[in-house]
Amino acid sequence: METVSENRAFGGTQGVYTHASEATGGEMTFGLFLPDEARFGPVPLLWYLSGLTCTHENAMVKAGAQAHAAAHGIAVVFPDTSPRGEGVADDEAYALGQGAGFYIDATDAAWAPHFNMETYILSDLTKTLFAEFSLDSEAQSITGHSMGGHGALTLAAKDGRFKSVSAFSPICHPSKSDWGKKQFEAYLGSAKAGEAHDATHLVREGALEAPVLIDTGTDDQFAELLKTEYLA
Repeated sequence: METVSENRAFGGTQGVYTHASEATGGEMTFGLFLPDEARFGPVPLLWYLSGLTCTHENAMVKAGAQAHAAAHGIAVVFPDTSPRGEGVADDEAYALGQGAGFYIDATDAAWAPHFNMETYILSDLTKTLFAEFSLDSEAQSITGHSMGGHGALTLAAKDGRFKSVSAFSPICHPSKSDWGKKQFEAYLGSAKAGEAHDATHLVREGALEAPVLIDTGTDDQFAELLKTEYLA
């Protein structure tokens, strides 16, 4: 792991780091805010997954989350949304390829060498975080926005470590949405295969056991893409 930057913020430290990832076959970047309490022992960790087109910088620089995290003594990690770099598959569409990993593991030959964001989050980045920083592995929760909300819901359904899951305007039924069908067809070969990565299907199967909070506004042009009513 390499340190890109570390700056004092709200009594804690906001850092940006890079590390090698087996899952994505290259170098990945993430942000991590550590409250001052981390100097004295492991602290709880909140995962924040960003949406389409975003990098690790999205919520890290825009949301002001550090102030709230510092007040409650928790760490927040801001992963990237996809692998990047020379030789990594991409597409002209903003909703496919780099910046649009959808937090799944690709099986299609064109994407599988690098697009394994589920394994990256749940394994590679997890190992790096708990090896390098003072974090409490028994106190983790996950949240996200849009594509990241989809990721938060589905990863929480697949990994019982998360004590709670929340999401802002998540893509709730991607296998039936234009924000999902195209990506699942590309990464997995079919939208049908994407049902294993679809929060609506996972909830119907009883896979999501953690407490859930979803906050969605539907009075805009994105309501049809989120498919909130299906999850409700």
